[in-house]
Amino acid sequence: MDTGTMTEDLIHYPTLIDQAMRGVVRDVLKRVLSTGLPGDHHFYISFSTTYPGVRISEQLKSRYPKEITIVLQHQFWDFRVEDQSFNVTLSFAGVPEKLTVPYAALTAFADPTVKFGLQFQQSELSEVETIGNTIPQDPVSLLPVADDEGSAEIISLDSFRKK
Repeated sequence: MDTGTMTEDLIHYPTLIDQAMRGVVRDVLKRVLSTGLPGDHHFYISFSTTYPGVRISEQLKSRYPKEITIVLQHQFWDFRVEDQSFNVTLSFAGVPEKLTVPYAALTAFADPTVKFGLQFQQSELSEVETIGNTIPQDPVSLLPVADDEGSAEIISLDSFRKK
């Protein structure tokens, strides 16, 4: 056996790891569905708005043409967790918006309460979108966050990481 050459990964480990991490998000959301958000836990969930199966209003799609980060904390309704996606209604500038998000569309998940975060592979996303601006940054370090009022701010995921 030649240990000096790299063999092609026919098992596709990165894909398996990515799927397992998406499963963690699904399992967490299932727990929240059955018991509610425990303590001060809340989630920042980023996803590609162009991914097949994502359902958002045309208004949100025009404001966030590539990616959006939603916050599940105090006010969300009609929450359903399926095997391949989740559904939730959130308020943007006082207007309720129904969202359907396939787990495969996720780009990031963070629970800042316990400084936990996951980044997912999305090959078509090379930049982070914010309202009216494109910021050429690594999506690992910056995410646009839309709050209940529909405004956005950039947060650094580094602030959630343990030092």
